[in-house]
Amino acid sequence: MGDNPNLQNAPGAIPRRVFAELDSTNEEARRLARQGEAGPVWLLGLRQTGGRGRRGREWTSPEGNLYATLLLRPGMGPGAAALYSFVACLAVADLLDRAAPGAEVALKWPNDALLNGGKVAGVLLESEGDGRAVHWLAVGIGVNLASAPPRAPDAAFPPIAAAEVAPPPSPEQALDILAEAWDRWDALYRAEGFAPIRAAFLARAARIGEIIEARLPQETIRGLFADLDEDGRLVLDTGETRRRISAADVFFP
Repeated sequence: MGDNPNLQNAPGAIPRRVFAELDSTNEEARRLARQGEAGPVWLLGLRQTGGRGRRGREWTSPEGNLYATLLLRPGMGPGAAALYSFVACLAVADLLDRAAPGAEVALKWPNDALLNGGKVAGVLLESEGDGRAVHWLAVGIGVNLASAPPRAPDAAFPPIAAAEVAPPPSPEQALDILAEAWDRWDALYRAEGFAPIRAAFLARAARIGEIIEARLPQETIRGLFADLDEDGRLVLDTGETRRRISAADVFFP
C-alpha cells in the first residue's frame, strides 16, 4: 500500500488518498472511520485484492478501472444517509457521459449504471451507527473503465467497459470528474432534499414505465416500473396493487 501525495489537491472540494493496492477501498474506509478519521475523504485504490459488491458478491478488480470510496460523517439518520446511493449514481452517470461520449447511459435501481445496456458500474454503501444516527458512511463506487469481468452465471446484464466505446480516462482522471460531479449533486441534496435527486434519477432510470422483475429472498414480483417513492423505494404496479420495495435484485425480462 502507498499514498500518492501528488493527487491530494486534485479537482473537487474533498481531499483524497491514493493507494497502489488495497484489499478494498470500503474496508480502508471502515478502518479509518474506526480510527477516528473525520472525513470527508476520497480513497482511491489502483488495484484491489478483495473488492466486493452488494450482498458480499465478489467485485473483480484489475488495474485500469476505478475503485473509489468516499468516507463521510453525514450527520443524519439511516434513511437519509441511504439516499446517498442515488447521489452517487448520478455522479457516476456524469462521469460516464464524459468517459463514453455518445453512449447510452442509464441507471438501474437501486445502485447500478448501464452503458449501452451492459453493466458498467456499481455503488455499495456501508455504514455504522446507533439506529438513530449514522456515525460514518462509506460510499463505494466501482466503474469498468479499461476492462470488464467475465459474465457471472447469475448476472442480470452483460458486463461492459467504457473502453469499448472510447479511450477511457485513467482512474485518477476519472476520480477528478467523479469528485466534481459528487460535489454538485451532494450540494443539491443537502440544500433541497431528495426530491430533485429523485427526479434526476428517474430521468435516467432504465426501463421506467416497462415490465421488470424484482427478486426478493422469498418471492419474485413482476410488474410495471411505475415510480420511486419519497424514500427511494421502487414502486411496482402489479395490476392488482402497487408494491413498494426497499431492496431487491432487479431483472429486465
